[in-house]
Amino acid sequence: MNRYPVWKYAIILVALVVGVLYTLPNFFGEVPAVQVSPGKATVKVDAAVQTRIEQALQAAGITPGAITLDASSVKVRLDGTDTQLRAKDAIQKALVPDPADPSYVVALNLLSASPQWLTAIRAMPMYLGLDLRGGVHFMLQVDMQAALTKRADSLAGDLRLALREAGVRHGGIQRSGQSVEVRLRDAPAVTATRRVLQDQFSDLTVAEQPDGSDIRLVATLKPEAARRVQEQALKQNIVTLHNRINELGVAEPVIQQQGLDRIVVQLPGVQDTAKAKDILGRTATLEMRLVDESAEARAAEVGAGPVPFGSERYIERGGRAVIVKKQVILTGDSLTDAQPGFEQQTQQPKVDLTVDAKGGRIMRDVSRENLKKRMAILLFEKGKGEVLTAPVIQGELGNRFQISGSMSVNEASDLALLLRAGSLAAPMEIIEELTIGPTLGAENIAKGFHSVAWGFAAIVAFMAIYYMLFGLISGLALAVNLLLLVAILSMLQATLTLPGMAAMALALGMAIDSNVLINERVREELRNGVAPQAAIHAGYDRAWATILDSNVTTLIAGVALLAFGSGPVRGFAVVHCIGILTSMFSAVFFSRGLVNLWYGRQKKLKTVSIGTVWRPDGAVARPD
Repeated sequence: MNRYPVWKYAIILVALVVGVLYTLPNFFGEVPAVQVSPGKATVKVDAAVQTRIEQALQAAGITPGAITLDASSVKVRLDGTDTQLRAKDAIQKALVPDPADPSYVVALNLLSASPQWLTAIRAMPMYLGLDLRGGVHFMLQVDMQAALTKRADSLAGDLRLALREAGVRHGGIQRSGQSVEVRLRDAPAVTATRRVLQDQFSDLTVAEQPDGSDIRLVATLKPEAARRVQEQALKQNIVTLHNRINELGVAEPVIQQQGLDRIVVQLPGVQDTAKAKDILGRTATLEMRLVDESAEARAAEVGAGPVPFGSERYIERGGRAVIVKKQVILTGDSLTDAQPGFEQQTQQPKVDLTVDAKGGRIMRDVSRENLKKRMAILLFEKGKGEVLTAPVIQGELGNRFQISGSMSVNEASDLALLLRAGSLAAPMEIIEELTIGPTLGAENIAKGFHSVAWGFAAIVAFMAIYYMLFGLISGLALAVNLLLLVAILSMLQATLTLPGMAAMALALGMAIDSNVLINERVREELRNGVAPQAAIHAGYDRAWATILDSNVTTLIAGVALLAFGSGPVRGFAVVHCIGILTSMFSAVFFSRGLVNLWYGRQKKLKTVSIGTVWRPDGAVARPD
C-alpha cells in the first residue's frame, strides 16, 4: 500500500543530484576581473589581443588567476581589487595608447569563482540584481524633438524624389524646424503636389501660405504620426542600448522604458561608471557614398594633392585612404537586413543587403547613372568615419543587392554584422546617475539570506515539535524545495533581487501549508480509528485535491504578476511561480517517498510518530 516503485525513487535521486550540482555555484561567490571588449565596431578581440594582454600583465608583474577568450571579449580573473586596478591600468596603457580614440573598452567586472568542472556542465550561479550585487543606475532622456527633426529631413528627401518622378516642377524643398516647405509657382503645380502628398504621404497635413508671387506649401506631421515616430525612436534606442551593453559583459542588464521619453538602464556588477557612460553615449551611423574617381582625388589618396571640393578623405579598413563625395546616397536607416553567403558560380564569400522601398528607388537611380564606379560604405562612431568597403557597382541595383570581392568567410560575417549594427534614432542625455557599491550589495545579500534562514529554521522547529517524525520529514521536504528552487533559478540564469529573496521566504511559508494539510489529514484518519498504514495512504491521497486547488489558484495570481508586472514585481513573480511548482513536488512526491521508505516496509505497523492524536472517547485504532 505505502511502497514506491524503484523508478520513483530514481526520480527523487536524480532531482536531488541535479539540485545539488546546480545550486553549488551560488556558494563560491565572485572574483574581481578586467574585461576587454571591442571599442569600435570594426575592431575584433582575438588570440593576438589575448597575447598582448598577457605580455602587459607580465611586464607589470601581475599574475592573473586565469585569462579566457570568448566570442566577444577577453576576461582576466584576479585575486583582489588592488590587483584588479593595477591590471586595468597596465592593459589600458598597452591597448589604448590614445584615450581620445580608444580601440578597446577596458572595464572592471566581477566573474563567478565556480570551479571549472561545474562550469563544464553549464552549472552557473544565479545572476544578482543591482540591489544585491552593486552596480550603476542611469536615467536617460531621449531628445524627441531631434527624432522629429530627423524624420522631417527624411520626408523632405522622399518628397523631392516623389515630385521628380511625378514630373512636378517646384522652386525648392527645404526643412524648416519640423516641417517641410515646398515653393511652387502656379496653381497646377500646387494641385499636383497636393495630389502626391495625399497619395504617398498620408502622415502629413498640408497648409498653404502665400509667399510673394509664389505659393508655399507647409507639410507637418499629424499628431498621431509624430507620436508614432517618438515611440519608434524610443524602441530603437532601447534595442541599440541592449547591443552596446553586451560589450561590458553585464549578465542581466535592465533596460526599460519609463514614461514617454525616458529609459532606465541598470547594470549590475559594473564598477566602472565612466566606461558605462562612454558605451551608452556612443553614436554609430552607416552611410553609403560614391567614391570620387577624379584625377585630383586619386592624387589626394596618396597625399600628392589636396582633397577636391565636395569630397572628404577617409581611411579604409586595410589602412588605405579613400576619397568619397560628401553627398550621402543612403543611410543605415534604410537598411533592413545584411546576411553573409556564397556566390553560386564562384563560391566566393559575399554579403547580401536588403533595403526598404525608398532605399531601393534611390539605389536603382544611382546605380544606373554610375555603372562601373565605386560606392563606399562608411561607419561613423564618435564623429569619426571609417570605410568598411568600397565595391564597384557592376549593374543596376534595387531593394536587394550584394557586396562581393576579395573577402574571407570571417570578413563577410563581420561586415554583415557591422551593417546590421543599429544606431540611436535620437540623441540621449543622462539626467540621473546612481552607483550602488558592492558593500551595500553584500549587506543586502546577508539580510536576505538571514531572513530566509531564520524563517526556515523557525518553520522546521515548529513542525518537529508539533508533528514529531512527520514534522522532520516535512522539514526535509522544505529543504529540498529550497534546493530545487535555487537550482532551477540557476539553470534558467534568472536574476535574483531583494523582492526575489522575499518571494523565497514567502515560498517557504506557503510550501509548508501542503505538509500541514497532509499531516492533519493523516491525524484525522487515525482519530477516526483507521489503521496507521491506511491512514498514511488516505492522508496523502485525500489531501492532494486540496493542495492542487490551493496551489493552482495561487499560481494564477503569480502568472498575472509575471505577465503584467515589470521590474521588481516581475522578479518577485518569477521566484513565486517556480516556488509553487517545486513545493508541490517536494511536499507531495518527495515527502511521501520518505514516509514510504520509513514506514512502508513495516507489515504490522501499530503507531506512527505524528504528534498527539486526540480520539473520540472509546475510539480505538483498527489493526492492519
